[in-house]
Amino acid sequence: MTDENLIQIQQVSKNFGDLALFENVTFTINVGEKIALIGRNGCGKSTLMKIILGEEPADSGNITRRRDLKISFLDQDPKFNDGESILDGALRHVSGEITSVIKEYENAINSGADADVISELSHKMDALNAWNLETTVISTLSRLGLRDINQKISTLSGGARKRVALASAIISDHDLLVLDEPTNHLDLGMVEWLEEMLVKEKKALLLVTHDRYFLDNVCNKILEIADTQIYTYQGNYSYYLEEKEHREEVEQRTIAHLRNTYRRELEWIRRQPQARGGKSRSRIDRFDVIEKRLKSVRSESELTLASKANHIGSKIIELCYISKKYDEKVLLKEFYYNFAKGEKVGIVGQNGSGKTTLLKMILNEVRPDSGEINIGQTVRFGYYSQELPKFKETLKVVDYISEIADQVEVQQGVKLSATNLLSRFLFAPSRQHDYIYKLSGGEKRRLQLCRVLMENPNFLILDEPTNDLDIATLSVLEEYLMEFKGNVLIVSHDRYFMDRIVDHLFVFNPDHTVKDFPGNYTDYRIWKEMSDEKEKAEKEKTVKPAEAAPKRERNTSMNKPKLSYKEQRLLEQTEIDIDNLSKEKKEIEERLGSGEQMSNDEIMKLSSRMQEVIEELDEKEMIWLELNEKIS
Repeated sequence: MTDENLIQIQQVSKNFGDLALFENVTFTINVGEKIALIGRNGCGKSTLMKIILGEEPADSGNITRRRDLKISFLDQDPKFNDGESILDGALRHVSGEITSVIKEYENAINSGADADVISELSHKMDALNAWNLETTVISTLSRLGLRDINQKISTLSGGARKRVALASAIISDHDLLVLDEPTNHLDLGMVEWLEEMLVKEKKALLLVTHDRYFLDNVCNKILEIADTQIYTYQGNYSYYLEEKEHREEVEQRTIAHLRNTYRRELEWIRRQPQARGGKSRSRIDRFDVIEKRLKSVRSESELTLASKANHIGSKIIELCYISKKYDEKVLLKEFYYNFAKGEKVGIVGQNGSGKTTLLKMILNEVRPDSGEINIGQTVRFGYYSQELPKFKETLKVVDYISEIADQVEVQQGVKLSATNLLSRFLFAPSRQHDYIYKLSGGEKRRLQLCRVLMENPNFLILDEPTNDLDIATLSVLEEYLMEFKGNVLIVSHDRYFMDRIVDHLFVFNPDHTVKDFPGNYTDYRIWKEMSDEKEKAEKEKTVKPAEAAPKRERNTSMNKPKLSYKEQRLLEQTEIDIDNLSKEKKEIEERLGSGEQMSNDEIMKLSSRMQEVIEELDEKEMIWLELNEKIS
């Protein structure tokens, strides 16, 4: 191994029963490389990651790791100890001494311990550089929507638990960060933050994800598992697509040449008498080699999504000023929308903003507190939920599909049997008779999708449909949805998926209203950035140094002929408020970034106040803009 090598994988093979996952694969993971591992569901991505991590043995081959290598790993199904808080979970892979001192210090502060005890613990925090770590931990958790760091992990949803595990993996000291589907259970803002953070990160990364924008922006090396082999591409995802197309063209030409040669040699063999000389024997040997080579070429089946959407009438769904809150938490305020035939709508907003609740209200699983939902008589829902259904794990794959029907109409007059339908969803005949518990997570998601579509819905509701599906399946699902004649309502954190499918967006705003934005996600991001820049520019014009304030006030006072006296006074007061809030925001930012010794409660109070200041600034700036529009 060289100094650049972190891990060397040499001639590694792994079988799952009679199925070969990969054979004699060789590659290296080097310092600073950001590697994506891609391939179809069930091809062995997660298994290969476990072999690299030393959690599962290979059947053959060698794996060499640098002696002092530190690996941090995000599992798809993280486990935590009973009674652990969010802070405990985030720090679980950090040095025990640092973790212990941070917790001791916080307990001493919160319990009002003796000043000498606090002073001694403060010195320990200094010596271990624990102040910076604590700030990093709280900042990371906050970015991932985990603000109550003392909350018990046992009370969290599955998605929130995964975010705690992601924070722990990021925070831990490492040379190699291994992330298995890190964007699952993140909202779009979190995905963009994680992407930006990983782009800046200098350490090595091994990543499995279905998010193609994420792959393109973060990774500089692609490893593809296909036909039990590893194909290496030194570039991002766009480069991989170009090179893969070229590789497959070369392979197809080679296979075509072999088939032509095979046909000629087969004809020659059939014409030959039984007794053959040495020259004939060598030609027969060559024929055997060609035949073996062709048999080894797998005819890679292509996934075909097929279903016939039932007729849908002119009346679809009308949301009549619906509102919803849980306890004191408001999710939705007086939202009105009347769906038109064939619309494809995406929903975006922060985690916990009410996106899934809106879907469940439409499905009549949750009732709105006020308002009503009117659904047309011809609407037939197909709901692909974020969570896997409760499969009867001892049921065979084909029996799970046959529970709905033995045959499914996929086009006018064209029917498919359950087995043929499963074949179109890439379940080989042998796999169709496997028990569900033997399927990978991605294969279970594909089975779930198959069952939803076979019921021929005309209004598809998809809640995070890209979770755990491979890129090949996603590409075909996108093509299917683009041709789908019914309505589609999607919640997804996958920006590429949203860009390809949706006509417009429901944007959940911080004030619990919903904005209907005309365009896809990239359109929305461009609009949002321009809007934010405009507000910032207006704010910079408005918020001057304190000594310039009187002059500005005099100037603005002279140019208000269209404002009433009351409005003029409001404008002047608003400008003063903006000045004061901006100063307070700057002071909080400086204090949080200073490394000052603060208790956890103090940090949380400052962070909470920062959020309040930002919201108040937004409100004041909106008032200022409205009043200035009257002037102009």
